[in-house]
Amino acid sequence: MNPLANRLCSQKNMSAGWLMLVAVVALASAGGCDKLKARDLLNKGVIAYTNGQYDVAVDDFQKSKDLDPDLVDARLFLATAYATQYVPGAPSDDNNRMGDQAISEFQDVLSIDPNNLRAIDGLGSMIFQMAATPFDPDKFKEAEKYQLMHIALKPDDPQPYYWVGVIDWTLAYHANADIRSKYNAAITNPKKQIHDADPLPPDLRDQYAQDYGPIVDDGIAKLNQAIQLQPDYDDAMAYLNLLLRRKADMVASPDDRDALEKQADDLVDKVKEIKERKALAPAPTGG
Repeated sequence: MNPLANRLCSQKNMSAGWLMLVAVVALASAGGCDKLKARDLLNKGVIAYTNGQYDVAVDDFQKSKDLDPDLVDARLFLATAYATQYVPGAPSDDNNRMGDQAISEFQDVLSIDPNNLRAIDGLGSMIFQMAATPFDPDKFKEAEKYQLMHIALKPDDPQPYYWVGVIDWTLAYHANADIRSKYNAAITNPKKQIHDADPLPPDLRDQYAQDYGPIVDDGIAKLNQAIQLQPDYDDAMAYLNLLLRRKADMVASPDDRDALEKQADDLVDKVKEIKERKALAPAPTGG
């Protein structure tokens, strides 16, 4: 044993304190090394992700997350890498598993950072995509929940209002199409069947208004808010046009129906005008 070690071992009280200090320093050093490794893996994962090497990126992000559970960006990139590989509408189990993993990772972020907008938006988008095939109204309402969370955190952002409007239209449109399909299936005379642009029969109209009136009104209000925040929001105007047509299916008066359809037609013209103006606008220059 060297003289210094012999001296330290002979001083028991000092030895115990020194050993504890060494242990703490070693743990801190190991933790610091893990954090550095985690950031290095995160950077490597980003490069792999950018190059479309998603399996490699997922592996790097997962290892980064394991080494430093507090590294939120590793969790976000891991969720995004899964989400990027999800194909909307593809029915395979592997594809659905990819979507479920993305949702799980985004939720994991919210468990440690409840106000993380990137995770909130990721969940809203991912659940919306998965709700379409097969059509699942409960999932659409769940997706809407995350848009409302975004609105609560950032009320001046027009996009979540737009997405709530899209979800409300999707639910109302699907119900409308289902009502018409079932009605027509029960009618043997083709001349008495109702087409997409025809008014609903009074009993079906009243039931549709009762079940989906609040949803349509909410969607109209949200899309108007989006347009108020962004006056040239042509996509919001396009969906507002569609929701006004669903509103027209809920009114008894032909004059009220005509007025709503006129508003919808005017919005179609305005959307065309805005798109043409944007197409003619000079491209932004860098510098």
